[in-house]
Amino acid sequence: MMKLRIARPSVDLAKAEEFYCSILGMKKLGSFHGHDGFDGIMLGFEGHPYHIEFTIHHSNQIMPTPTVEDLLVFYIPDPQKWNEFLGRIQSEDITPVQSHNPYWDQKGITIVDPDGYRIVITNRQWN
Repeated sequence: MMKLRIARPSVDLAKAEEFYCSILGMKKLGSFHGHDGFDGIMLGFEGHPYHIEFTIHHSNQIMPTPTVEDLLVFYIPDPQKWNEFLGRIQSEDITPVQSHNPYWDQKGITIVDPDGYRIVITNRQWN
């Protein structure tokens, strides 16, 4: 089975971890420090063949450069889990933003992570 790692620069690994774990329910799957000048964390859902890696390079920091079409899309078809997710974003005072593509406003909600990347959450089934 092929696996997927999405790697992104971050300005604050602790904020990225807090956001993705508390809002999306991900787990910290691994981390590293001082690896050729890089620190990083891997976040994901245990048992799934993908995760997101966030890194900081201390001597040559790369700033995140998200666009309105750099999206991570998560599908939550279970109504109870969808409502739990909505409760988490409300309790954390996260305000959804209008999506650049109107399709996502009709099919879900778009939120922004601490580095400015957009995340779409939909309660539809993955097809």
